[in-house]
Amino acid sequence: MVFLSKWILILFGIFLIGVAFLMLLYPTKARATISKAGSTPLINYMEITLRMVPAAALVLYADFSNYPMLFLVLGWFMLATSLVLYFVPRRLHHQYALKCAAILNPTVIRIISPLSLLFGILIIYATIS
Repeated sequence: MVFLSKWILILFGIFLIGVAFLMLLYPTKARATISKAGSTPLINYMEITLRMVPAAALVLYADFSNYPMLFLVLGWFMLATSLVLYFVPRRLHHQYALKCAAILNPTVIRIISPLSLLFGILIIYATIS
């Protein structure tokens, strides 16, 4: 289980780095993706379920990390917010996503893209160090 958690976290970090480049190079596509959150039952529950995979990996791998408290806090936070989203009406989740997409214009998305890059690098570093 530890080995699998480690690779899930590495893939999660790579995913976040890819998202950073998507945000930087194609901010309009990134914005459109944000606006789709919660738009259909399939997208809503798949998004939430997939988010729980790296969250659980963070919790399971915490004891093997050099940053166990960080992994535990982040993992449990992601799991808790995912569980809350399961019970929030999908319509509200989608409305929130649309509101966020309206705020995050392409320039803002490009400006914040380094945060995703940094977070992805930090997750990989914290997992393999």
